[in-house]
Amino acid sequence: MKVGVPRETWPGERRVALTPAAAAGLKKAGLDVVVEQDAGEAAGFPSAAYAQAGAVVAARDVVFSSSDILLQVRSVPAETGRLRSGQIVIGFADPLGAPDAILTLARTGAIAFSMELMPRITRAQSMDALSSMATIAGYKGVIMAADHLPRMFPMLMTAAGTLTAARVFVVGAGVAGLQAIAQARRLGAKVEAYDVRPAVKEQVQSLGARFVEMPLETGDAEDKGGYAKAQDESFYRRQREMMLKVVAASDVVITTALIPGKRAPVLVTAEMVAGMAPGSVVVDLAAERGGNCELTRPDEVVVHNGVTILGPANPPALVPNHASQMYSKNITTFLAHLLGKDGAAKPSLDVDLSDEITRETLLTRDGQVVHARVNELLAAGARA
Repeated sequence: MKVGVPRETWPGERRVALTPAAAAGLKKAGLDVVVEQDAGEAAGFPSAAYAQAGAVVAARDVVFSSSDILLQVRSVPAETGRLRSGQIVIGFADPLGAPDAILTLARTGAIAFSMELMPRITRAQSMDALSSMATIAGYKGVIMAADHLPRMFPMLMTAAGTLTAARVFVVGAGVAGLQAIAQARRLGAKVEAYDVRPAVKEQVQSLGARFVEMPLETGDAEDKGGYAKAQDESFYRRQREMMLKVVAASDVVITTALIPGKRAPVLVTAEMVAGMAPGSVVVDLAAERGGNCELTRPDEVVVHNGVTILGPANPPALVPNHASQMYSKNITTFLAHLLGKDGAAKPSLDVDLSDEITRETLLTRDGQVVHARVNELLAAGARA
């Protein structure tokens, strides 16, 4: 079987789905690898490194036409005209956010798998690309905040006087939020955090941050996969009212709240931003989904009443080398899972729907959308 790696064409995307080291691993397993010229250049992986690892470096047309399996960072929007029936496509597909694109993908006859839909079970941890990329986003969000804040993060006692530590407030304590807490603490900031899921309190405290308690009913705040569930508008209104004082007292606010397949909830209003001290910074890591801050504009720097609001739409692409290393590990581990024990000896991939990982990530097959949740969204859109 031949594995192809095209160059990413999404605006601003600098990651690559496969690193040279991972390509060498696939070759050792008996798979042929073909990589598009300059596919890894933006992430610091030159074409010569792929060739040295045993991969064939070729033009884009050759990658699509000759590959049995395509590994991509963003597989949708796909270049559907280049795909063929039975070809396997693996990558981030945004199936819950853009189900119509999955329908278009299905009509090519390709067998598509979505890295976003990886179940959060122990067996799938090494394939969980969302968590890997969230780790990168949390780290980068703090670095961006520190770069724009007109003061330093740590407390310093110097001959010129004592400098107080910056106060950082992290909203959302999932993977990105926990990494943001850890990074802000490493830089010496005083950190507070809040999450609608009370179960994460101990994780926040274990990193040396204070968990902000809010007397809100949160019994139905988490789904079976561990993700935060969307709440009604009255809940978010009460939450914003309670957060007002905490935000006003913070030098940096980092928001990370995302609901899979839905627009990000607005948690930081223009009124809250107006209450922050001039020079303060808001980093909105949910910008790609509309943002947690009312004033966020994706990939733009907004200054409101002296407060800087940053909305990076694709934070992992700002750290493309390590992001690519982590993603490459996730996607090749998933590929090994799909190929099974026989690996490259199989003439074609067998889709075992009795396996939870395979079943939950499979999007399209035989010209049809086969994922239940995506079909529900398509049906709802048709009724609307």
